[in-house]
Amino acid sequence: MEEMDIVTGCSYPASHLSNFEAYTFVIDGITCHSMEGFLQSLKFSEEEKQREVCLLVGKQAKFKGKRKKWWKTQTLYWQGVEIDRHSNVYQELLTRAFDALAENKQFQETLLATGDAVIRHSEGKSDPAKTILTEQEFCSQLMRVRERMKNHVNDQ
Repeated sequence: MEEMDIVTGCSYPASHLSNFEAYTFVIDGITCHSMEGFLQSLKFSEEEKQREVCLLVGKQAKFKGKRKKWWKTQTLYWQGVEIDRHSNVYQELLTRAFDALAENKQFQETLLATGDAVIRHSEGKSDPAKTILTEQEFCSQLMRVRERMKNHVNDQ
């Protein structure tokens, strides 16, 4: 089975699957301009600040949340609610976020262009205590969404 590694400087379509890519989506009524913006927003307890960070893209989003020391408590936030990083609630939030991202037509086209390749992210971290999205979480969400999209296309 072919593998596709989503790393900096790779070619299309992998190059356009990074969290840093600008894809607008709406989750729980909040507009996000990138998955990175959404993920970094989870480090902020203030809802207004979260909405601001959700609108950021790429490195601008990453650096906005960089100084937040969420890992000390393993606590993240969404819409005023504390979420344990290691909880099922957090995994369900990630699933909802990737499902919302999958509504974006450009993202759909890019993800479907990966065909049946096993998606990897060798630059990603594997320890959930040190990152808000592990390599495994990221890649499994992408492959889950891709499979759902393919099944939807086949059902029509």
